[in-house]
Amino acid sequence: MSKKLFTTTALVCSFMICLAAIAADLSGKWTGTIKAPEGQDITLNYSIKVDGEKLTGTGESEGNTVTIDEGKIIGNDFTFKVTNSQGVVIPHKGKFYPEADSVGMDLDFNGTKFHTTLKREK
Repeated sequence: MSKKLFTTTALVCSFMICLAAIAADLSGKWTGTIKAPEGQDITLNYSIKVDGEKLTGTGESEGNTVTIDEGKIIGNDFTFKVTNSQGVVIPHKGKFYPEADSVGMDLDFNGTKFHTTLKREK
């Protein structure tokens, strides 16, 4: 019985370490674009920091920098909000794809949905 308990505990610990390593890989600088309703491409830059399940950092677009608020990461899925200079809260929801070193992310700007793929800055 104790051998089974030890094996199970070791497997759970290994899983948790791997999960933490995956989440930590999201830390860094990421860039992508969204297409505005008028048709122009808007560049988005994020500097992300991960500490356990907490995600913090900044976002930047068109010379405006915002703070990432209420950031959470569970496995490869994450959410956070930013508030622009006009006071509009923009929820973000994304998924980190470590095998491609990319992020798929959805933004909701006043009811208008945008999707972007972010790549890690090298």
